[in-house]
Amino acid sequence: MTHIYILALGSNMRVPGMGAPRAVLSAAVRELEREGLRVLAVAPAIDSAAIGPSFRRYANSAVMVESELGPPGLLGLLQTIERRFGRTRAQRRGQRWRARALDLDIVLWSGGALVCRDLRIPHREMRKRDFVLGPAAEIARGWRDPETGFTLGQLHARLKRARWK
Repeated sequence: MTHIYILALGSNMRVPGMGAPRAVLSAAVRELEREGLRVLAVAPAIDSAAIGPSFRRYANSAVMVESELGPPGLLGLLQTIERRFGRTRAQRRGQRWRARALDLDIVLWSGGALVCRDLRIPHREMRKRDFVLGPAAEIARGWRDPETGFTLGQLHARLKRARWK
């Protein structure tokens, strides 16, 4: 059985041998393919302000992939790829939003909603983040959020409208 996923990608650090954050995102997409994921669509990268204490701007994108891995297996693979790119996970509270070589998150999957120990799909913050919804809507505008019933295009439009109020 295969699954389709929408993944969010982000970087705000230069990675030796890869370059600036946008190059890191491109390298991450190639790494996903090398690991056996079938890349169906890639959103153009955008720039966004960091959340939290980091002053470096982020490059963000989204990718739609197909895989035989279930969500926990894919999460494990994504964390392995993040480590290869130099990401270390914060060990203590208060270090959550710091500079990152690469951040890979499962935003949505074809199986609907899922809550398990280390994973929640849809991603709990996606509806609040333009840097997630914008790129995701570029490649999967009609994909529905299983919890709200809204499409990614609708969620993105609602978020943009709320920002202008």
